[in-house]
Amino acid sequence: MVAGLCALFVLVAVLRRPPAMAVMRWVWPLCTLFGSVLWVWLYRRARRHEGHCAHTGHHGHGRGEGHAAHAGQPTWLSIAKGASHCGAGCALGDLIAEWLAFAVPGIAVALGWHTLFAEKTFAVWILDFMLAFSIGIAFQYFAIVPMRGLSPGKGLIAALKADALSIASWQVGMYGVMAAGQFLWFRPVYGALAPVDSAQFWFLMQLSMLAGFGTAFPVNWWLVKVGVKEAM
Repeated sequence: MVAGLCALFVLVAVLRRPPAMAVMRWVWPLCTLFGSVLWVWLYRRARRHEGHCAHTGHHGHGRGEGHAAHAGQPTWLSIAKGASHCGAGCALGDLIAEWLAFAVPGIAVALGWHTLFAEKTFAVWILDFMLAFSIGIAFQYFAIVPMRGLSPGKGLIAALKADALSIASWQVGMYGVMAAGQFLWFRPVYGALAPVDSAQFWFLMQLSMLAGFGTAFPVNWWLVKVGVKEAM
């Protein structure tokens, strides 16, 4: 409930005052769905920085737009924004995948439920990863192409180089906490895994996404440090 209200607040805010980087219009509200008040704080911190850049005359155009957007901001904030691209892709991918597999169980069967996996959860995680990876790369693509002025082909390659490892590291943290919550908490205590249409499942998902941010943040820091990923 709180996260939903926070996401609505941020959505209205980005519609009224679009961020310098267009893709962040989607990234901020999606991340607030799991990050709640923490991502509202991150969003407001980033907006204050953009306002400061505009006030002091740091405006970006074309290729330099991304550099102007992060000029002078704290390194941790730039890394958090970059990791949030992964978080937004994972959040949207997981939302779609979990509800789709819930509504159409045959999808999980096609992905190995009853044949490769006794638990439906593991089959659905394959769909989770596929959608999260695809959407996360798309978010990075639409961030990196305007920043570097790349062609579509080179932009896709750059997006894959920048975010493939980041998304994978996010999913590792997320799956780890989801597995611990479902198999070590819900099943022993309540006798069953939390179903997708329950508040318990989505509360655990919020915690898992925060864990994903925790595992992706240092990876993003390293990617920026070695020049594979652009600071944002």
